[in-house]
Amino acid sequence: MVSCIRVSSDVLVLGAGGGGLRAAIESQSLGAKTIVVSKSVFGKAHTVMAEGGIAASLGDVDPKDSWEVHFSDTVREGVYIGDWRSAEILSKEAPERVYELEHYGALFDRTPEGKIMQRAFGAHTYRRLCHVGDKTGLEIIQTLKDMVLHLDIEVMDEVFITKIVVSGGRAVGAIGIRMRTGEVIVFSSKAVIVATGGCGRIYKTTSNSWESTGDGIALAFNAGAELKDMEMVQFHPTGMVYPPGVKGLLVTESVRGEGGMLFNSKGERFMRRYSPKRMELDARDVVARAVYAEIMAGRGTKHGGVYLDISYKGAAFIKKKLPGMYEQFKEFAGVDITKEKMEVAPTVHYHMGGISVNPEDCRTTVEGLFAAGEVTSGLHGANRLGGNSLADILVFGRRAGVGAASYSRSREGAASDIEASAIDAEMGRIAAMFSDSDGSNPYQLVNELRDNMAGNVGIIREEKGLRAALDSINSIKERAQRVRVAGNMVYNHALFGLLELQNMLIVSECVVLGALERKESRGAHTRSDYPSKDRSWKANIVCMNDNGKIALRKDEVRPMPADLLKIVGEEVY
Repeated sequence: MVSCIRVSSDVLVLGAGGGGLRAAIESQSLGAKTIVVSKSVFGKAHTVMAEGGIAASLGDVDPKDSWEVHFSDTVREGVYIGDWRSAEILSKEAPERVYELEHYGALFDRTPEGKIMQRAFGAHTYRRLCHVGDKTGLEIIQTLKDMVLHLDIEVMDEVFITKIVVSGGRAVGAIGIRMRTGEVIVFSSKAVIVATGGCGRIYKTTSNSWESTGDGIALAFNAGAELKDMEMVQFHPTGMVYPPGVKGLLVTESVRGEGGMLFNSKGERFMRRYSPKRMELDARDVVARAVYAEIMAGRGTKHGGVYLDISYKGAAFIKKKLPGMYEQFKEFAGVDITKEKMEVAPTVHYHMGGISVNPEDCRTTVEGLFAAGEVTSGLHGANRLGGNSLADILVFGRRAGVGAASYSRSREGAASDIEASAIDAEMGRIAAMFSDSDGSNPYQLVNELRDNMAGNVGIIREEKGLRAALDSINSIKERAQRVRVAGNMVYNHALFGLLELQNMLIVSECVVLGALERKESRGAHTRSDYPSKDRSWKANIVCMNDNGKIALRKDEVRPMPADLLKIVGEEVY
């Protein structure tokens, strides 16, 4: 048997971003012994990159706002394939989660009257984004981290999870490697929550931080969980384009929310042509396609972007409202945004697809396995509203914690030890990746995969490119099986790169297969060969694990109750 460290808990949380920490706070508070495992260092998560704010209908700035309007905005911008119950829960519970976060110690910007300040964001009817300058995600992580420490929740960081263990059809824990020592850690648990974030790093240009390689999606898929809406990848309209080292770095929607305007190289405010009513504050898919169209038409900047300008607002306003953006451009691009325009272009930002969950308690299709946050699907449908991601991790992070704690209580006694045979099999798989012989550098294959996804599965898609993407994925998958790494498991970047590559290949293949299957254009998914929305595709594409292969199923969207349909106010498809 492989030598390993054994750890036991009632609830095991994979991921220490906002969703994972909020889930852990809830499960521990409900009496379930909870352990949090993070691939990165504790406090470093992609949540910090969510800068603009949390969507919640407090009505502090626009008193007419309500959960009903937030619900309607979410359903409409998800182009009617999102889960209506998830949208209802989010819109009703987001305000309470914001006040709760404030109770934990978060310091939001205030109105002159002392209420929480709220700003405008794309496709939101009212000013709804509760914010801390343009560093809201950082404030959330710091606040939740403090709460986790206060509750004495055990956190094990820099641990790479290689497998979610399923026994008797039930998730019973996970196996991982402590990166700084190379030790094998076996986590036995009554319930497992996956909150590992998205998969933006499968693309060449992305706002996502290095952790976002789709690990949790692949781990859940390998454990037998169903995935949904995997073809729905959101391109944020504004990422940095220069210098090359920061290409794709997010330029928060707060810039447009605070009055930033988009111009092409001819000086035209081009959103007048694409969205004369909403202009720069239309939904992200609309603005991203407009920016892309201007660049493709030869009206882009010298670095391949368009201009975003807020300098007319003045230095004092910008430094108060957008301090992070001011510092980011000053440091990385040598641009003073109080005086100069920013160069921006679309960047992969968010994945609406992921693990299929029940919105009531965030359980997956595998018993004992729960999930929350960007790693899941359902809430956002075909397109996510800005600010709904932070609301998502708080609302459904809490619900996942409740669901997992309740499930763990139903399992009497301590968590069962994971069988030695399962541990030996997994570590045998890892050991087979080591060899003294030369092999391909896994990062070369990662870069090839990212180039392939960027070139063939981008903002505008068509069958020829998608078929080419699938061929490339199959080629990389075959070559990845022959890759070997040298050394041992102590901070072996090649090993962890190869493990990430295997996860990225699963996720990428699901994205491509879903994009091929969906023969229409809807939300973030645009097919040049099927440019219109098709009523018959008011449906979700489900990816299932069929003995290691990906099988697809088309599920019609479940009908919305009459009272909620009345709120949306139109026949939806």
